[in-house]
Amino acid sequence: MSDPTHLINSWSDAQFTQTFGSLFEESAWIAERSAILRPFESLEEMMHVMTRQILALEHEEKLELLRKHPDLGARISMSRSSVEEQTGAGLDSLSIEQYNELKQLNKDYTMRFGFPFILAVKGHTAASILESMRLRQSRSPEDEFKTALVEVCKIADIRLRQWLSQCRKDLENDEKRR
Repeated sequence: MSDPTHLINSWSDAQFTQTFGSLFEESAWIAERSAILRPFESLEEMMHVMTRQILALEHEEKLELLRKHPDLGARISMSRSSVEEQTGAGLDSLSIEQYNELKQLNKDYTMRFGFPFILAVKGHTAASILESMRLRQSRSPEDEFKTALVEVCKIADIRLRQWLSQCRKDLENDEKRR
C-alpha cells in the first residue's frame, strides 16, 4: 500500500472523520469539513486541504484551535496521540528540576501569548524542547501565533504519516497470516 488515497476517497464522511478526526487536537470538525471536499489526489493534497481549513478561520477560531492543545509535560488527561508524542520526547521522565522549569515556562508562555506552547515534539528531546520554549518566549505575539499554527499542522502531518505507517504494517501482517 503505497498511497491509500483511493480507499480514503471511497469512505463515508463518517468513516473519514472518525479516522482523521484526531489529526488535529480535539478538532474533528477539520476532518469533517475536509471529507466533503474529496476526492483527493494524494495524502499530501488531503493535508493541504485540511491546512486550508485552518488558515481560512477567523483569528478567534484559530486561537480556539491553539487552546485545545495541552501544555507540554502536563500531567493531565490528554489525547492518546499527545501522550505518545510527549512520551517519545521524554517528557514523561523529566527530572524534578526539568519538570519545574517546564511548568514555569508553560505558565509564562500562556500568560504572554494566550495559548499553550505548541511544538511538534517528534525528534526532540526534553532538553531541546526546553531550549525551544526559552527561545520562543521572546518572539512577538504575531510571529508566535503563526509559528504555533505551523506547529499544529506539523503535528497533524506527523500523525497522518504514523497512520499510514501503521496501515502498511497491518497490511504486511495480514499478508503474512495468509
